[in-house]
Amino acid sequence: MKIGVLSDTHNYLDPRISRLFADVDHILHGGDIGLPIVLLELEQIAPVTAVGGNTDDPGLGYPETAIALLGGRKFLLQHIVKPQAPAEPLRARLARERPDVVVFGHTHKPFCQRLGGTLFFNPGYAGKPRFGLERSAAILHCQPDEIRPEYLRL
Repeated sequence: MKIGVLSDTHNYLDPRISRLFADVDHILHGGDIGLPIVLLELEQIAPVTAVGGNTDDPGLGYPETAIALLGGRKFLLQHIVKPQAPAEPLRARLARERPDVVVFGHTHKPFCQRLGGTLFFNPGYAGKPRFGLERSAAILHCQPDEIRPEYLRL
């Protein structure tokens, strides 16, 4: 199974995403989406699970956290995550849900590290070019015995 992962689009969907995610089975968005049109465009590629971020209008109703069961694995999505020191509500949810992967955003920096048996994964920043930030999205290649990340420069 191939899962497309992006975050921090901030109301901009890079036109290359449709080509880069053309053969993914599902898309995970780690927050700071922007307007719902971004999700509608992603849904033209594959089914989407997304969470809101700190810059998303609460009136849009995006969930703060979400669970996706994909390819026999559990993915927990939340925008702001400190992998080495999760906030108490997240720590409790991690203990209860026991996800295989936590997908997050917010930092605008790629992150991929296994901590306590859980893979913490940030695909990086996919929004409009600004401040010289490197932009990226990712694909998680999920095999029965491993999850292999592939970062995609935008």
